[in-house]
Amino acid sequence: MSTSPYHHGDLRRTLVETGIGRLRAAGVDGLTLRGVARLAGVSATAPYRHFADKEALLAAIAAEGFERLRVAVEAADASSRGMEALRAQGVAYVRFAREEPALFRLMFGAAVARGSLSAGAAFGVLRARITSLVPTDRAEIAALSAWSMVHGLASLLIDGRIDPPDPEALVRAVLAQFALGGAQLR
Repeated sequence: MSTSPYHHGDLRRTLVETGIGRLRAAGVDGLTLRGVARLAGVSATAPYRHFADKEALLAAIAAEGFERLRVAVEAADASSRGMEALRAQGVAYVRFAREEPALFRLMFGAAVARGSLSAGAAFGVLRARITSLVPTDRAEIAALSAWSMVHGLASLLIDGRIDPPDPEALVRAVLAQFALGGAQLR
């Protein structure tokens, strides 16, 4: 339980951040509104001012995760140019998944309703980079292909299905194959 009770500020934000911490510690099944309220130092009914139910809190946590992912891939993209920027995005994506596996699983799992606008923002960064690398008429399928590759790698890594000595080098190598394998880069 929190050692100092919550008194003022942005309760919604506090509940989302506390929820992320609980998600890390106990997973989706171990996260409850009552438990998050207790950890945040507020009454058991306080979260209901911001969230109708656990699913609404999970959706807000997932939206925060997608925002953090967007920031990470955007920063990676800005650090380089061309194909190297695409590789940097892939590395940032996998790094995020490895650092926040419970949040990553929530973001892409069945516990959160589909159609989140926040989910599209991170994909938009990838799509913009791909559009600079491939002819416009191939950009959408190339972006989906690159995302599928990197997302698959991230999932395999956090689920312990593969354990390469250097995951970031693996991401770069896979994306190099993407460049050679039919993306028809400019």
